Amino acid sequence: MHDRGASPTFTAHGAAGEVTGSCHLLEVDDVRILVDCGFYQGGDELAAANAAPFGFDPAEIDVVVLTHAHLDHVGRLPLLVRRGFRGEIVATAATRELAELVLLDAARIQEEDAERAARKARRAGRDAPPPLYTIADVAWTMGFFGRTAAFSTPLPLAPGVEATFLDAGHILGSASVVVDLERWGRRVTFSGDVGSPGRPIMRDPTPPPPSDVLVMESTYGDRRHRSLEASVEELYEAISATVAAGGNVVVPTFALERAQEILYFIREGCESGRLPARLPVYLDSPMAISATEIFLHHPEAVDAETYALVEAGVDPFRPPGLVMTRDVQSSRAINEVRGAVILAGSGMATGGRVRHHLKHNLWRPECAVVFVGFAARGTPARRIIDGAKTIRILGEEIAVRARIYTINGFSAHADHDELLAWARSAGERCDVFLVHGEPERGMDVLARDLERRGHRVVEAEAHRPYPLDGRDPKEGESA
Repeated sequence: MHDRGASPTFTAHGAAGEVTGSCHLLEVDDVRILVDCGFYQGGDELAAANAAPFGFDPAEIDVVVLTHAHLDHVGRLPLLVRRGFRGEIVATAATRELAELVLLDAARIQEEDAERAARKARRAGRDAPPPLYTIADVAWTMGFFGRTAAFSTPLPLAPGVEATFLDAGHILGSASVVVDLERWGRRVTFSGDVGSPGRPIMRDPTPPPPSDVLVMESTYGDRRHRSLEASVEELYEAISATVAAGGNVVVPTFALERAQEILYFIREGCESGRLPARLPVYLDSPMAISATEIFLHHPEAVDAETYALVEAGVDPFRPPGLVMTRDVQSSRAINEVRGAVILAGSGMATGGRVRHHLKHNLWRPECAVVFVGFAARGTPARRIIDGAKTIRILGEEIAVRARIYTINGFSAHADHDELLAWARSAGERCDVFLVHGEPERGMDVLARDLERRGHRVVEAEAHRPYPLDGRDPKEGESA
């Protein structure tokens, strides 16, 4: 237990030197606040980290604050509960709905994977590990969701500790969380994932107030995004050329925000004549279909233009030729189509139905694969983007002959310049802990440029407590 009277500390128990597994512990007096509890996504080494100890006792956590519902920010919540957490989970209304959807999907995949592994193990006369958690565990976890956070409305977490959620503009319901430590006179702002301003659907990120400490993502801290207009134009060109050649366009897509954004632009392209009016579009992701319905439940959380469409009775995410496929039989039937756009998860091609569509289309030179999101190291998406000639999918080695497009202007993350502008709003000389990024890429470049602007910057090390009382954070504290 954190001693009353000791200086408040921050510890990164995930997303330290990597872009997944966000899990940050704030200890102040005798209160322990966890900000996010996410899954590690990537290769086998990261996957094994999900089952490892958290680095703290879950039973001692008083409250979990969620910035948003992506799996790498909420995916280990049921494991936290299984291991003893009995506190309160606080999130926005949209995050709560989306988190349940994401966690149920993750549990289902784990149960299916565990059953397949068990069958193989039985044939080999050995035991197989159980899933990290089950659908029943998710139902149990949802019972710990308590108060609903409203944007820009202070919410007490403990005596003398208050949190204010600000719209992060990343996905529906996403927030940056400002934590005021009254007794210490310190303000700590957790960025969560910061969105890119000037985009459809999501409102622009709310800049942080003056803060003493920032715990800040750095995913794209080393680059500037291509303009959205140029990215949409490249998407239209990729679709038009591929469909005209009789090929399919496979878009590995994240179910939350990215799928809806691509559907939004395809609808606009069909309506404007940039794309065929009855272009066949398949949304082959039960989770993305459900997430799209949740978007329509929360028009208060989208930008004015999207809200106006919904109010006018227009579904902004429904191109004229859209087919939504929930069941497996309908998904398999897509194997026979030609000249279509196929959106399926997962965005990094680590699982989900997109693997089947890559297996059927990646080897065909008339087809195209369009990546529209971040691909972490070790993922199939990253290997394809980096130029692999073959890729192993569902136990088979598949040649990469389709045209490969990487269109990073659709990123839901702020880029280098946007992150600097976001940090500037917090004040000129904050202490900044960089998380959720890759060293020698986003983290290092962003750290250099933040320091040039007068900030004291630390690339947070995993499981190492850092003081938040104004001392130089680079000195840290011994673990």
